Amino acid sequence: MFAVLKTGGKQYKVQAGDVLRVEKLDAVAGQKIQFNEILMVGGESLTIGVPFVAGAAVQAEVIDQIKGEKVIHFVKRRRKHSSQRTKGHRQHLTLVRVLDVLATGADASGVAAATGTADARRAAHNAAPAAVVEAPAKPKRAAKAAAAQE
Repeated sequence: MFAVLKTGGKQYKVQAGDVLRVEKLDAVAGQKIQFNEILMVGGESLTIGVPFVAGAAVQAEVIDQIKGEKVIHFVKRRRKHSSQRTKGHRQHLTLVRVLDVLATGADASGVAAATGTADARRAAHNAAPAAVVEAPAKPKRAAKAAAAQE
């Protein structure tokens, strides 16, 4: 059985036992995660989602958090007053091993859904803030405010 899943803006065709390098996920090594955005499930019968297959999931185990190959970005301006600049970048990736492809019953599996780091930051930002404690007013301002009220 195989599945086509979507994560990190990319699509991957996977089956049990595959090892993938995906965009960084908010998980630690050894943690079991579940991809819920499944576009297609194949095997004895083919199921195509609109846009996702309901109840389908891919369960995986995080192997490690790694960095990809270095990409060099070189800029050169020709002729007079020329300059050049070299920048490098290594993308943060997560190495995962696919454990199982579930065609149905993903809701009752009890495995945490895979979320990217951007999703985790967005959720933390949108969460309700803790109780805000107001700082006491400065003495000069308190004195001026009391004088103004009298």
